[in-house]
Amino acid sequence: QVQLVESGGGSAQAGDPLRLSCAASGRTFRLYDMGWFRQAPGKEREFVAFISSTGGIIYYRDSVKGRFTIAREHAENTVYLQMNKLRPEDTAVYYCVAGQRGPYASGSSYNYWGRGTQVTVSS
Repeated sequence: QVQLVESGGGSAQAGDPLRLSCAASGRTFRLYDMGWFRQAPGKEREFVAFISSTGGIIYYRDSVKGRFTIAREHAENTVYLQMNKLRPEDTAVYYCVAGQRGPYASGSSYNYWGRGTQVTVSS
C-alpha cells in the first residue's frame, strides 16, 4: 500500500512559478512509476507528467512541455512538479499518482492517488 500526500499548491499570477511536492509513504516507493494529473471544474481529468521508477523516462503533455519539470528524490520518497510560466488554464486540482503498469497517460494505469492540491492562476 502506498499513500500519497501533495503539497505546495496555492495561488499564483500568470507567469509565476510554483512547485508541487508529493510525499509517498512506504518502503517500495522506488519501484513505482509516478506522475501528475489535474482536473479543472467541469472538465475531465488530464495527464500532466510522468516519471518512471528509475527516473530515466519522463513524459509531459504538450501544453506543459518546456514549462513544467517532474523529478523524484528517492532518498526523500518525494516527487516534485516544478511549474514555471504558469497560465490561467493551468488552474486545476493537481493529483499525484503511483502505478506499476499501463499507459503512462491513462489514469487507469495508476493504483494510488493523492488527495489533490489546488492550483489557481490569475491573469
